[in-house]
Amino acid sequence: MTRPPRRAASAAGTGSIPGWAPRHGWQRPELVVWGAHGGAGTTTLATWLQPAWDMGAMHPGPHPPYPSEVAQGRPLLVACRCSASSARQATAAVAAVTRQGGRVTALVVVSDGWPEPAAATSRFRLLQSQAALVIRIPFIPGLRLADEPAKVPLPRRARRALGQIQALTGRRPPTP
Repeated sequence: MTRPPRRAASAAGTGSIPGWAPRHGWQRPELVVWGAHGGAGTTTLATWLQPAWDMGAMHPGPHPPYPSEVAQGRPLLVACRCSASSARQATAAVAAVTRQGGRVTALVVVSDGWPEPAAATSRFRLLQSQAALVIRIPFIPGLRLADEPAKVPLPRRARRALGQIQALTGRRPPTP
């Protein structure tokens, strides 16, 4: 049983793109952000990418349920951190989606400030064929002190990464 989606509180990569991926100009009213684990940044991403559904974190287990009824017809982002264990959880999340016939629009790897281990990089590289885009959000120190992520000024690399997600989901062209 999947839990109901939560809306974000406020409105505010790499790899080649496969043929099934949405193209520029494709319009959907909202996207879905699903965490591969707790603390992956789903609420922050949903806040930055409004309108978006914050699905929270995937339930752990050998075959986690994928919220297909919510993601149906909407772009799906799977969020995770850049650690080896997070990459393993991201692999399980992507497998849960594809096992039920869904597609991952983007795997969003959120930096925690530490370097990405080689084991994580290898797993993310393998997941590139199952997601239209693997995109990395850089570490943003201001988020650790902020009560509202929408009010934190974003560095250029973060704005560029969010612009790539928005362009892929048909929301607007990438930022320069």
